[in-house]
Amino acid sequence: MPPHSTVARPSNVSDALARGRLGVPSVIFFVLSAAAPLTVVAGVVTTGYAVTGITGMPLAFLAVGVVLALFSVGYVAMARRVENAGAFYAYVSRGIGRPAGVGAAWVALIAYNALQVGLYGAIGAAAAPVLGTLFGVEPHWAVVALVAWALVAFLGLLRVDVNGKVLAVLLIAEIVVILVFDLGQLSNPAGGTTSFAALAPSNLLVPGAGALLVLAMTGFVGFESSVVFSEESKDPKRTVPLATYLSVAIIAGLYALSSWSMTVAVGPENISAAAGEQSIELIFNLAAAHLGDTAVTIGQALFMTSVLAAMISFHNTTARYAFALGRERVLPAAFGQTSARTGAPRVASLAQSLLGLLVIVLYAVNGWDPVVQLFYYAGTGGGFGVLLLIATTSVAVIVYFARSDTSESLWRRAIAPALATVALAAIVAVAVANFATLLGVAPDSPLRWIIPGVYPVAALIGFLWGMVLRSNRPDVYARIGRGAESAATSLFAPQVDGPVPAEARR
Repeated sequence: MPPHSTVARPSNVSDALARGRLGVPSVIFFVLSAAAPLTVVAGVVTTGYAVTGITGMPLAFLAVGVVLALFSVGYVAMARRVENAGAFYAYVSRGIGRPAGVGAAWVALIAYNALQVGLYGAIGAAAAPVLGTLFGVEPHWAVVALVAWALVAFLGLLRVDVNGKVLAVLLIAEIVVILVFDLGQLSNPAGGTTSFAALAPSNLLVPGAGALLVLAMTGFVGFESSVVFSEESKDPKRTVPLATYLSVAIIAGLYALSSWSMTVAVGPENISAAAGEQSIELIFNLAAAHLGDTAVTIGQALFMTSVLAAMISFHNTTARYAFALGRERVLPAAFGQTSARTGAPRVASLAQSLLGLLVIVLYAVNGWDPVVQLFYYAGTGGGFGVLLLIATTSVAVIVYFARSDTSESLWRRAIAPALATVALAAIVAVAVANFATLLGVAPDSPLRWIIPGVYPVAALIGFLWGMVLRSNRPDVYARIGRGAESAATSLFAPQVDGPVPAEARR
């Protein structure tokens, strides 16, 4: 057999994602759905007010938006040169080095899987008031979770643009109801006067504001996934940057408006107590008072679909990370297979669905609390993992451009990423210091260290696996972080038996 020939692949599998199916709006729908706007407004905002007692939440969202906009400058500049569904994994590989990239990949798999499966714990709680109002019955949370699981698993095997269309419908309705709720709150200010106190900088520059910034940061998780869909975008060099910047701006503006309007309706001096007493029901209680019961029912239904939309988005993101690792043989090659008919990463998608099913069954059989012990713990832990990845990638961007011949401006390749790195490092430090508060557990609880401690352990194991590949499988090691190029290499390039070139060993 000639050295460049290969064994034919089965006709029903491929090793490439479908090209040219997503435009800017579709990518934004994936990104914003992962951010789950209504879930954040109802849950994260009220939690922030209740836990910290600080009224500067609107400014916290704007401040985090500025930090992530700075991060995005270098992030999207690198996206123009590195097109890979593995996103953080690929960027860290190309910037800091391949072993570090594999470590980042392990962190990403844990973080995104935690975010995805954690949502199965929330869907039952979100569905209960809707099903109770409409049908007079509230099924066990696991029944609702299994129905949602089946839908997400099915959609995960379809064309990515079909998922995008489903998310478009859910997300547009979700944002409309948030804006209607905001308008109702602003039209009915406490005491008859609109208060701008929550927008005063002095309300953010107070002790405990660090924890508020960390909570605000969790509301943006998902914005970074625009790069995950770069290989399936119609024009990646335009689509990814535009979708990223627009997503950060929309998220920051929407959350700042909603968190401010809540203080207007309740009164800045009362918001912390009201949020502590009513939790996620606060926004719906305000809607009932200002807009009527029908608006509340619609809002509760869209709260449920907000969780569902986030599930769909995170499922697609997680599956594409596993696909990218399988394509480059960092994971078993089967994960790098896609359906020739739909272009979906079918093995990676099925694996993610299997994990979700096991988690639902495990929690249901053991009677564990699906909201606190699944949704809240997994969501907080997953969000922290993504924060670590963003901070690490910010460093990788700086190193990548320092090593590259590039026409990028100093602002894009160094200044903006450096400013973002400093700010992100500070947020990580605050998150670690306040992790017990973020989880809502006692300072001496083992969870306070176990959940964040998972990530450095995973990163170390991934790093060591990368070193093993470097020593024992140089052909695989050389393909790490190369994206679609790695598939071509595995199909057509001769086996690498000799020493790996210096650049490829980095």
